[in-house]
Amino acid sequence: MRRRLAMVALLGLGLVALLAVTSWHRTEAADEPEAMVVHDVYFALKDNGTAEKKKLIDACKKYLTKHPGEVFFAAGPLAEELKRDVNDRDFDVALHVVFKNRGAHDQYQEAKRHLQFIDENKANWKKVRVFDSLAQK
Repeated sequence: MRRRLAMVALLGLGLVALLAVTSWHRTEAADEPEAMVVHDVYFALKDNGTAEKKKLIDACKKYLTKHPGEVFFAAGPLAEELKRDVNDRDFDVALHVVFKNRGAHDQYQEAKRHLQFIDENKANWKKVRVFDSLAQK
C-alpha cells in the first residue's frame, strides 16, 4: 500500500512538473513578439537617368507608403559615393519597407496601390531583386 501511495505521489509530482513546464513554455512563446518583415527591393532601370530615378522614387512614395502594419518606409537612389569592394552596385533605386508582421506584409502584396505601382512602373525595370527577411529584437 505504501508503495502504491509513493508511486501515485511520484506520478502526481511528475504531472505537476509537466504542467508547469508546459504552462511556462506557452507563456514564454506568447511573450515573444512576432517577427517584423523587412521588404527590400532593388530596381535596375532600363533608362536610369536622374529624371527616371526620381520618377520611380516619387511613385514609391505615392503608392507604397502608409499601408496597414507599416513600421518604416524609405526609398532612394544608389549611394554613388559608396564604392567599397563589398558594395553591390547593380541597382539604381532601392525601396525599404518594414512591416509589423507577416500578415501586414502579405496584405501589402495584394493591395490595390501596390499592384498599381507595379503596373505603372514595370516597363522601365531592367531587373528587380526582392529581399524579404525577418527582423527580431
